[in-house]
Amino acid sequence: MSSSKFEEFLTKVTSRVKSKEAHGMIKKELTHHLDELSQSYQKSIASKEEADEKAVQSMGNPFTIGENLNHLHRPKMDWVLISLFVIIAAISFLPLIGGVSELVVPITYFIQRQLLWFFLAVLVIIGFLFFDYRKLTNWWIFFYGSGLFLLVYIHLFGYMRNGTQRWISIGSAIIDATPIILLLLFLAWAGIFNKINEFKSWPKQGLLFILFWTPIFFFMMLPHVVFCIIYFFCVLTMFAFSQVHKSLALKLAAINVATGVILITTVILTSRGGYLFYRLFAFINPEADPSGAGYIYIVVRDVLSQAGWFGNGFNDPKIGLLPAVHTDFAFPYLVFSLGWAFGIVLCIILLTFILRISKNAFKTKDRYGRILVMGGASLIAVPACWNILMGFGILPIMGVSLPFISYGGSMLLFYSAILGLILNVYRRKDIVEPTIVNLH
Repeated sequence: MSSSKFEEFLTKVTSRVKSKEAHGMIKKELTHHLDELSQSYQKSIASKEEADEKAVQSMGNPFTIGENLNHLHRPKMDWVLISLFVIIAAISFLPLIGGVSELVVPITYFIQRQLLWFFLAVLVIIGFLFFDYRKLTNWWIFFYGSGLFLLVYIHLFGYMRNGTQRWISIGSAIIDATPIILLLLFLAWAGIFNKINEFKSWPKQGLLFILFWTPIFFFMMLPHVVFCIIYFFCVLTMFAFSQVHKSLALKLAAINVATGVILITTVILTSRGGYLFYRLFAFINPEADPSGAGYIYIVVRDVLSQAGWFGNGFNDPKIGLLPAVHTDFAFPYLVFSLGWAFGIVLCIILLTFILRISKNAFKTKDRYGRILVMGGASLIAVPACWNILMGFGILPIMGVSLPFISYGGSMLLFYSAILGLILNVYRRKDIVEPTIVNLH
């Protein structure tokens, strides 16, 4: 127990530390150090009170210590990441210039809508930034249950658009539910992986198995393969950084790999497998069906081949054959309009943005925070890489937007919530108590 002298000293120290969240951690660290000093002095001083007083005196001026600790433990902002977000946000308006047909809706309509979405996005970032993310840890059951409920709901009652049943009606508004579902599942698995080593028994491991595969089953039923892929890599990334015990990791990996093989085999043997093979064949050999599934691959390839280093401008009529240039095909459109030089710069900006997020994960000593940041990085990296690589013809074309750049409110708000959480973890990296075990 701390003596009254210790308590008085600690009160003076923390009086100079503005962050209330850091007080507990500071008191714990200093109390441990004071106890060690006191025990050392008790070897030469008979009285414990005298030893405690000498330990306090040896620490120095408490107010000076408090000022130094205040500088060390104050909340931090990653201004580099914020600056990159602002640059990417500015780029998002470029696909709207010449990328939408004014015969239907004026360009100003899309620009005004995009401004509104980014205004809401900033509010979402701020909302997720200024609360203690650690309070979400124990809510994983609620997050998972809510996400699964929405998945079942859109499967039964959702609206069908563009071949996928992912939309729900709230009053007069039609909302894409899948980003909300993905966010809820992301938060759920972050909470699960924070306590992953508690799932040692077979019944609990069976529960993990069911929790993991159920969303995949419903995503495939919608069908929405892209969200299935994003969900899979998000969970896999968080699992890799959850510090799971080796024996448990091997058990979970073995049973899930076996299940994955069975699932893929089943899909191949069903009618849906035939459809996927048809799409895959169009990706491999688009000339075999130039007016069908291979058409879009040929158009994208032709568009990129005509881009040049500095592009063709925003109003070149040759871009008219490429659909959805302000959403799914924003990257090929920007390369065609502004050239490969701009395309390379854009790739570097996005890569720097993702690497910055990943680097921030290792600046926190909180396991839950690290899992959140790495999962958030994958939620941005997977669609960004897929969108760009499908534009190059390296990956099959799917309905996946380019994070923060493609037009659309639902996905923008989703990515903004992820960014807000990432900035939240960084902001508290010097405030939270360490929970990461040093495996070495």
